[in-house]
Amino acid sequence: MNLRRTELLAAGAATVTVILWASAFVSIRSAGAAYSPGALALGRLLSGALALAVICLIRREGLPPRSAWRGIAVSGVLWFGFYMVVLNWGEQQVDAGTAALVVNIGPILIALLGARLLKDAMPPRLLAGMAVSFAGAVTVGLSMSDDGGSSVLGVVLCLLAAIAYAGGVVAQKPVLGSATPLQATTFGCLVGAVVCLPFAGRLVSDAADAPASATLNMVYLGVFPTALAFTTWAYALARTTASRMGATTYAVPALVVLMSWLALGEVPGLFTLAGGVLCLAGVAVSRSRARAAAAPVPAPEPQPEKASDSA
Repeated sequence: MNLRRTELLAAGAATVTVILWASAFVSIRSAGAAYSPGALALGRLLSGALALAVICLIRREGLPPRSAWRGIAVSGVLWFGFYMVVLNWGEQQVDAGTAALVVNIGPILIALLGARLLKDAMPPRLLAGMAVSFAGAVTVGLSMSDDGGSSVLGVVLCLLAAIAYAGGVVAQKPVLGSATPLQATTFGCLVGAVVCLPFAGRLVSDAADAPASATLNMVYLGVFPTALAFTTWAYALARTTASRMGATTYAVPALVVLMSWLALGEVPGLFTLAGGVLCLAGVAVSRSRARAAAAPVPAPEPQPEKASDSA
């Protein structure tokens, strides 16, 4: 019963993460019109770090153990810092569908790095689910891309974001063996904020001219898709493999389509909806478990031999 409850909580945490990360694509597009990529990343990280610091004080979380600092530093630089800057920049060059498509190469990289560095298992259902979801992500990305809406620079930036995302996840996984999810997220966010401090001057100047809606979107990115979603991600990651968690994020492109439909009035076509269904189906397959093998039928006990009639 406890194992089942743990699995349900981890699945719920992963669901929260996927929904909030999908919403981040919409908020980045909105705030990116007023904030430069580095300034937006720094503002997001500072907002997230402040929210996380308050939670840490309330929960009286101490410093992570010394053994966790290396992984926290690597994930902080790659995932919280570099990833957010290049993703913001990439989304200024390409449409949201193309960005979601390219960034969702990340789960493939996570699976490969996890198998190589973390010795993660690669069961057939995970591989099959990843293949189905990747096909869905490609379908969504192609259906949402306008003929002239993408650029080589934007695609390269989103590819760099995917690589940084994969490296950050693989670096974070061992950390969760000794540090709590809240510690890993809080100090990873702080490391990312330090990395982005060179953009502080630009953040101040952008904030002076930005409309309130853009600034609110930046704060939203920090509190929800960063502080909350990265913590729920770490919670779920501590209870499963990096490969399986990476496959879960294939649902993001499908949710981006839905959120764009509801928030921006962009009605998706049948091709886009089909891709979204494939993304969700692949996640379901990758997170499913094979049925337990039927219990072997016990062999009949040998009967005692009858006494021989011979003398």
